[in-house]
Amino acid sequence: MHALFEDTGKFLVGRVLSEAESSAQIELDSGKRVKVKAQNILLKFDKPAPAELLAQAQALAAQIELDLAWEFAPEDEFGYADLAQEYFSAQATVVERAATLLRLFEAPHYFRRAGKGRFRKASAEVLQQALAAIEKKKQVAAQIEAWAAELAAGRCPEPIRSQLYKILFRPDKNAPEYKAVVEAARQTQRSPLALLQAAGAIASPYEFHWQRFLFEHFPKGTGFPEVQAPAIAEELPLAEGVEAYSIDDSHTTEIDDALSVQGLGSGKVTVGIHIAAPGLAITPGSALDQLGRSRLSTVYMPGYKITMLPEAVVQAYTLSEGRAVPAVSLYVTVDEATLAIEGHETRLERVPIVANLRHDQLDAVVTAEWLENPEISKENPVTPASIGHSTLSFLYRLAQHLKAGREQVRGKPENFNRPDYTFRLIGNDGAVPTGEERVDITPRKRGAPLDLIVAEAMILANSTWGQWLAELGVPAIYRSQASMAPGVKVRMGTKALPHAGLGVPAYAWSTSPLRRYTDLVNQWQIIACARHGRTAALAAPFKPKDAELFSIISAFDAAYSAYNGYQAAMERFWTLKYLEQNQITELEATLLRDNGGGVWLARADALPLVFTTLGGGALERGARVRVKLGAIDAITLDVNATVLERLDAAPDVAALAEAEDEGEEDGLEPEVAAGPIAIALEVEEPAAEPPAGNAIANETEPHTP
Repeated sequence: MHALFEDTGKFLVGRVLSEAESSAQIELDSGKRVKVKAQNILLKFDKPAPAELLAQAQALAAQIELDLAWEFAPEDEFGYADLAQEYFSAQATVVERAATLLRLFEAPHYFRRAGKGRFRKASAEVLQQALAAIEKKKQVAAQIEAWAAELAAGRCPEPIRSQLYKILFRPDKNAPEYKAVVEAARQTQRSPLALLQAAGAIASPYEFHWQRFLFEHFPKGTGFPEVQAPAIAEELPLAEGVEAYSIDDSHTTEIDDALSVQGLGSGKVTVGIHIAAPGLAITPGSALDQLGRSRLSTVYMPGYKITMLPEAVVQAYTLSEGRAVPAVSLYVTVDEATLAIEGHETRLERVPIVANLRHDQLDAVVTAEWLENPEISKENPVTPASIGHSTLSFLYRLAQHLKAGREQVRGKPENFNRPDYTFRLIGNDGAVPTGEERVDITPRKRGAPLDLIVAEAMILANSTWGQWLAELGVPAIYRSQASMAPGVKVRMGTKALPHAGLGVPAYAWSTSPLRRYTDLVNQWQIIACARHGRTAALAAPFKPKDAELFSIISAFDAAYSAYNGYQAAMERFWTLKYLEQNQITELEATLLRDNGGGVWLARADALPLVFTTLGGGALERGARVRVKLGAIDAITLDVNATVLERLDAAPDVAALAEAEDEGEEDGLEPEVAAGPIAIALEVEEPAAEPPAGNAIANETEPHTP
């Protein structure tokens, strides 16, 4: 006696060894013996042999017309043998009954299961819906196959092109466009990125990086709705005797800060730090506030930027030369001889901006030697005569004094061993770059006099206002660093804690309200303090332990990190482009870290580029080498290299360690690392699952529960 039985959704057959009231012992052809409950045994037969029964039943099941079987099936619940008698004959054979069971089991859209070997036919309405869904699924499968074939042939279907970045980074894995890319990648044995690039879906490496960034952070585009810059309602006094100057790069349009000096030669000098005041016009919760909060920061990249606020709004409050502009001013009283700070005052006022000075035009002439040499009495003709040598000299002397004081708190001097780099795209004139522009990369030494003057003034303002807000009990958004120990990073919070990296007791970003949302928030709090003094905590927009501040910090941290990461990636892209355009095949570099196996991480000496190089196994950290560059991959932003020769006798390990272990400096993000792009496509074959209709397993195969 043989039996066909159901086990965990599959049908097995074998020889009955023994049988009790509630179970039976059955031996499969493989020799395995299983105990089967009586209720799971659906068919007993003498012949044919189990393997033969399976073969004949499967062949016959394929011939059963489901529409006809559905017509024959009774309206009420029925057993498979009942339908076999209706469909075949009253004397349906064991093969015909087994074939009917298989066919019913694999057609749930016609017949739903009602128990072991029992079924109920679907209603006509449900059946039509199911058949329509099956037909649609067939059409989708055909479409997937057609799209996959096009991709494999080097052509990108438009539906895939239009959803490219969604497919790559935030896909609906049930969508046919996604499945077509996966299928084409499997068929061609190519990575999805290589496949799509060959099919023309990725227009260029630059477009890939740009569109990916927009998809992730600006899915609705970078444009602004129509908004008006509100006027400042209150009458602000004009700052008397003040002549203020901003110092920025030539491409800067969001001019947030300017400086002024009064009282030179009197023994008491007043230094004014004047910050653009959009916070006097933009109110929390307004449409412009919502715009700023949605972006949180201006996004910078070589040759282009996405501003936090609309250009018309920026121009309404920017500190452009030739006009008196509303500002939040910090006046610091300084002893002219000792440079000791004796007091400070914050005012809301209109400040005359005499000139917008530019780093790139003046750095070469406003040098430390020119500023410090007392014999120089003639003004440098390149420098605006109105600012004067004496004013710049005093600001530079004060900046050096402030820096030295911070370094004493830090416990070690700040290092400016590595230069900053200026990227200039020739010919794009502020338009979105295409990636084909010629790029010019020029170094700008960190800590140059004008740079130092502005940096120290901003640190002074952010630190002074941070402490003042804390003294008045007004919450703000602070940046702090617990120590200079390796791995201790700068954090953002609402408490006025020390910033060890800068060497200040408190630090609240407040000097870039046109470019950073945190600074605009802090400016609202500072304005409340300037207006209300000791009672400012009652009038400030954000109260102590305000949940909104924590929400802003969280959102800003994520956005600012992403924006800086994109800026670093694009600077790396243009550096690689610079290598290609100038046909640079060799570089001088310094070894930074041994990655094992003769692979080192190295930094180029004259370009902002960190890369891996082979052939440095016998060298040590800090060694200077000449490397030969290999292939450049503009999608992964990678370039490989091989060490050609060593350039120094012994590395200056101490200097390198000092530079590398400096810790996270405020506002300075680590250089972007190259490597594979993380996409959301899964090309590997999933674990095989039997389709719903595959109901019988041959007993000679291993049984899988």
